[in-house]
Amino acid sequence: MSDVENMAVQPHTSERGAATRSSLLAAAREVFVSKGFAEAGVTDVVARADASVGSLYHHFSGKADLYLTLFEEFQVKQSQRTKQAARAARAAGETDPMRVFISAARAYLDGCLEDRELADLFLRGDGPPGFDVVMRDRLRKWAQLNAALFEDESALVVVVTGALAAAVSEVVRTGDRALAEEVLAIIGQIRPATSATAPTSG
Repeated sequence: MSDVENMAVQPHTSERGAATRSSLLAAAREVFVSKGFAEAGVTDVVARADASVGSLYHHFSGKADLYLTLFEEFQVKQSQRTKQAARAARAAGETDPMRVFISAARAYLDGCLEDRELADLFLRGDGPPGFDVVMRDRLRKWAQLNAALFEDESALVVVVTGALAAAVSEVVRTGDRALAEEVLAIIGQIRPATSATAPTSG
């Protein structure tokens, strides 16, 4: 086969590989959601994907890698959602950091509700060994982003980040969009302690 012919075949092979990878991820999602991570097996995933065990190990190192890839892809989508919402709020003239935060938080909760099965999968505590560390690290990074938004009001960051994390868990569990809006309305009223305790003039 000539180099040109080989180049013509290569994209087709890559496309097939990408399709197999996507099929395995979709199957893993279905299996993890229905059985839980602990009860799911690699054989369940390949059977659902109509693929071979060899093809799974060609793309992933195992069951935990499938789970973590699903998590990372979900987080990338959520990050894009929140960034777009924050940018849109600022572009509309919003300058209050809390209102920008609420716009981003609403986008995050909307994403959780739209992909509720997957969000619930990551929150239910049935993940690979060490996943709790991954979640804590992600929460810490999220708090750091909020710290930049609130100009290092560290106590405020702890409160709003913790409140929203609890809200995400409850909203995903119940699927209650009205509850999400109520929680956001309450969080939106939180202000730094210095503002709350500052003496009023007059």
